[in-house]
Amino acid sequence: MEPKAVVRPLELPAGRRVLAVSDIHGNPAFLQGLLRKAAFTPSDILILVGDLVEKGPDSLGVLRYVMDLAQTHTVYAVSGNCDGLVPSFLDRGDGREREFFRHYLSVWRERSLLWQMAAEAGADIRDPDSLLPLRDTLNARFPRELAFLRNLPTVLISDQFLFVHGGVPREDRLEELDAWACMKNDDFRAQGHAFRRWVVVGHWPVTLYDPAIPSARPILDAETHVASIDGGCVLKLDGQLNALILPDGTCTDPARFSYTAYDGLPAAVALDRQEASSNPLNVRWSEHAVTVLERGAEFCRCRHQATGRELDILTEFLREKNGTVICEDATDYRLPVEPGDRLHVVRRTSRGSLVKKDGVTGWYAGRLGPA
Repeated sequence: MEPKAVVRPLELPAGRRVLAVSDIHGNPAFLQGLLRKAAFTPSDILILVGDLVEKGPDSLGVLRYVMDLAQTHTVYAVSGNCDGLVPSFLDRGDGREREFFRHYLSVWRERSLLWQMAAEAGADIRDPDSLLPLRDTLNARFPRELAFLRNLPTVLISDQFLFVHGGVPREDRLEELDAWACMKNDDFRAQGHAFRRWVVVGHWPVTLYDPAIPSARPILDAETHVASIDGGCVLKLDGQLNALILPDGTCTDPARFSYTAYDGLPAAVALDRQEASSNPLNVRWSEHAVTVLERGAEFCRCRHQATGRELDILTEFLREKNGTVICEDATDYRLPVEPGDRLHVVRRTSRGSLVKKDGVTGWYAGRLGPA
């Protein structure tokens, strides 16, 4: 029988600012940069909405930073689908998950928590068959970190808010729900659920919701009371780590919500004006197959298979998978820019720069000056 959701009540008092952050994915520099930018203090409440670890450069660093932070600040967290992978492997002795971890290690390698733990313990896990004897070693070497991950609830719920990594279909009888389905709940906003509380979720990068314009800003739906906040940190080349900021735990007016973000990209100042382009295309992970029509060293002319639209895509964004050419998230959108706008630079090219403005990615053909 699959585990059921673990639900814990949460007290969010009036007068204390609440920061909700999801999908850190083992990137401590982004988390620390975000908290500095948000001026996070012990008077605030930090809620981590899952996927603290995996896929990033230093999952152990994130775990230890969060555990230390919780000693001096008010920190809560829920489990994401990535957070239970290593505890699940270490807790099961029958080896049934061997093939999954063979795939897991072949894809993420040094960017997986298991690899990072084994490396710190002085073990070699290049061969997935060597994993099973490591269980006792890793359980003994990392008791605090593993206890933290094993103790994460699936849902945190207050009078006005519900925090869950992937999503839930309802607000009552939550303990009856399958835990994994609450954590790995793809395309949650498209499922049509509406709630009395604000339901704050991560897991599905928000840029995947818009077929036209790639925006990593949190999406606040006042009709359904769903706040989707995953900015694609680590997973997207232009990804960012978002903090949804609530004035306090009793405020439910989205007009008073705000956010800040950290993306680690170099900043520049726009020197020229540019108007937005019409009818843009956002090529997303869920529909990222393309046909290369003309290959170039810097750009390739491509046809997006899902829409039939043609656009130029940076050659470095293209790769082949199972005989199909796929691309990193790409766009032909030209941002609206005014002189003096602060931009974050994703790539500089001979045709202009791929930049971000207020969390939105697009192309800018004008000149850039120092920030």
